[in-house]
Amino acid sequence: MAEEGKAPSSPAAADAQLFGLLSNLLQQVESLTNQEEVELRAKIETLGVEVRKLPSKSAQHLNEMEIANELDKLSVKLDNVDELISSTMAADPQVRTLLSTTADVWMPVITATSDERRNFTSMAGEESVQDKGKSSE
Repeated sequence: MAEEGKAPSSPAAADAQLFGLLSNLLQQVESLTNQEEVELRAKIETLGVEVRKLPSKSAQHLNEMEIANELDKLSVKLDNVDELISSTMAADPQVRTLLSTTADVWMPVITATSDERRNFTSMAGEESVQDKGKSSE
């Protein structure tokens, strides 16, 4: 995982950083509530595995209908994640506060396209270099 304060150098590093953050947030929630969130941890791990999967070679030859079907499946998965987050936020004000205060970190990564994520990563790297230059002055 990338060091704290450093921008990840690749999309894979950005993914690792995001899932590291999610894992740390979940640990904080568990320690605050003294309850183990087994289902949420499993869903985060499953989502991490899905994000890191390489598309099969046959996926490159999909027709428009097959692509639409795949997009529908992904949409259902995202709806399930949205429902889980929404219900957890409604049930626990600490989770709502934690997610709200860290949204600037995780929202851009989740909602961005792959091109936007690459640009986001490179911009964050430039800011990190500028910050180091200012602190050494």
